[in-house]
Amino acid sequence: MFGTVLVANRGEIALRVARTCRELGIRVAAVHSTVDRESAVVRYADETVQIGPGPARRSYLDYAAVLAAAERVGADAIHPGYGFLSEDPSFAEACEAAGFTFIGPPPKVIAALGDKTAARALMAAAGLPLLPGEPVDDVTRAAAVAGGVGYPVIIKAAAGGGGRGMRVVERAADLADAYLRTRAEAQALFGDDRVYIERYLPNGRHVEIQVLADAHGNAVHLGERDCSVQRRHQKLIEETPAPGVPRDVVARMGEASVRGALAAGYVGAGTFEFLLDDAGDFFFLEVNCRIQVEHPVTEAVTGLDLVAEQLRIAAGEPLGLTQADVAPRGVAIECRVNAEDPARDFAPAPGRLDAFTVPGGPFVRVDTHAYPGYSVPSAYDSLLAKLIVWAPDRDTAIARSRRALADFRVDGPGVHTTAGFLRDVLADASFRAGTHDTGLVARLQSQPETQEDS
Repeated sequence: MFGTVLVANRGEIALRVARTCRELGIRVAAVHSTVDRESAVVRYADETVQIGPGPARRSYLDYAAVLAAAERVGADAIHPGYGFLSEDPSFAEACEAAGFTFIGPPPKVIAALGDKTAARALMAAAGLPLLPGEPVDDVTRAAAVAGGVGYPVIIKAAAGGGGRGMRVVERAADLADAYLRTRAEAQALFGDDRVYIERYLPNGRHVEIQVLADAHGNAVHLGERDCSVQRRHQKLIEETPAPGVPRDVVARMGEASVRGALAAGYVGAGTFEFLLDDAGDFFFLEVNCRIQVEHPVTEAVTGLDLVAEQLRIAAGEPLGLTQADVAPRGVAIECRVNAEDPARDFAPAPGRLDAFTVPGGPFVRVDTHAYPGYSVPSAYDSLLAKLIVWAPDRDTAIARSRRALADFRVDGPGVHTTAGFLRDVLADASFRAGTHDTGLVARLQSQPETQEDS
């Protein structure tokens, strides 16, 4: 196992990775921007290195600064968390060239799966079902493909991810403008203006499969997570098992994910994302080559520490379990509490936290980097905390989640959170029945009043 791991990220995921490292006896080092000087991981780590100055967000994307920090602290490996450098094949290559183990898939795998058009082709060859669609490089071709696929369609950045770089088009008259805007956005966000078009399922279920694969040709899946509660294609609530999805469908999705992972030469922890239609058919969307924000719900039902599994795999160890060993138990729900104002279309609402108290109780976990006196910066993602609950059944898990959300105490000038809105989602009749889809949040936003005070 590694002697020192450098955590090249921030926020709750940096602290979460650091805690597992320490539990495994690994010395923890961390980088931080000038804005994050007082962050929780800086207080926790054995050694820290400031990277920057410069634009705060860019600090964590500075290859040279991160690698110099790893050299300075004597790190053996670098854990990129999620976001930032976690799915950058060039950074993974730079780590290897500098003599550091990159805790993630091989660079060539990240490159192949990070390009959504290449990933579609690779998964099609592995036998995974795809939604109709293809890459397009001009407006005329875009119109032809959309017409052949049938409206509504979604235009996606080939290099995109995280719910960014995509637009839904309902009718042909809007296609040209949406196509040009998506290409421009893709160039601005990802430095790559390539896009593709595929059929859009407005009432689809978003279900993903967690996989683990080692460097010795072994791979398993750890079951599914339902991620259908989203705003602007970004997830708010995740749960496992996926309500209303037959176990045989989940089994086939799991088998397809393992087949895809092996075909790609995947190594590490990863997630295969799918859309399910009303008929129960599933379609491959993409692979996330990193630990996911919602990984704790899988940990809650399997008893596995996925970051520990990442570290062991990166150190060259074979998987310590087979598919037969995976036996999920109970129900887990994760709610992302963001510093956002739902009344203003989830606009970021950062500021100083005069009060910050998280809920507790049996089977309640809160992953957060916030504390009283912490100033939530405007330069980064608005995620403030993740609430994860476990229960033996879904009704109890929903009730426990709603109680815990009510127990959050967050106060500060200008600060708002999504906790109250999430309680409304959990109280929604379609959510409680497990019949909700990716349009649920938009429908709740359109209601003149929320279902209860938050």
